[in-house]
Amino acid sequence: MHKPIPNIAIFASGSGSNFQAIADAIQNKKLDATIALLVCDNPQAFVIERAKNLQIETLVLNPKNFSSKAEYEMFIGGKLRDLNVQLVVLAGYMRIIGPTLLAQFPNKIINIHPALLPSFPGAHGIKDAFEYGVKVFGVTVHFVDSGVDTGMIIDQESFKMETPMTIEEVEEQIHKIEHQIYPKVLQNLLHL
Repeated sequence: MHKPIPNIAIFASGSGSNFQAIADAIQNKKLDATIALLVCDNPQAFVIERAKNLQIETLVLNPKNFSSKAEYEMFIGGKLRDLNVQLVVLAGYMRIIGPTLLAQFPNKIINIHPALLPSFPGAHGIKDAFEYGVKVFGVTVHFVDSGVDTGMIIDQESFKMETPMTIEEVEEQIHKIEHQIYPKVLQNLLHL
């Protein structure tokens, strides 16, 4: 008997290039999963258009419409449970996950970060690493915990800057790595 295909939810706030890479990996049979839901906190985000084009259910919420972060996360958690989501995948989601959602999905929330953690955590990993002058850049996939980019590391991939690069060239290389590593890690996590 075949195991059921696991449901994932992707949380994103921006253009959704990692969302698209995951959707493409599913379509190309490199990832056995279903994107059950896109959760977005930015009504102007292009990722919403990507989800519509793929006919993926979308939940666009403004946290300010809730009385507290806990209420916002309880609402999202209820929706995730209704859809039988096994893994929450952060892909450019620009909010810190709070204790309410962490408690509902322990060790079931992962994030991708555009730097080699534990160095350069936070919202500006690429810029911070670039300005520091590092010669090795990379991507980290990690579990989400109560800190900012402090959860257990699942996988990392790096590249060495052999010749001078602009920050845009570094960003482009990082995105290429992200789009390869994230579906691969998801496949491994979901099908251990």
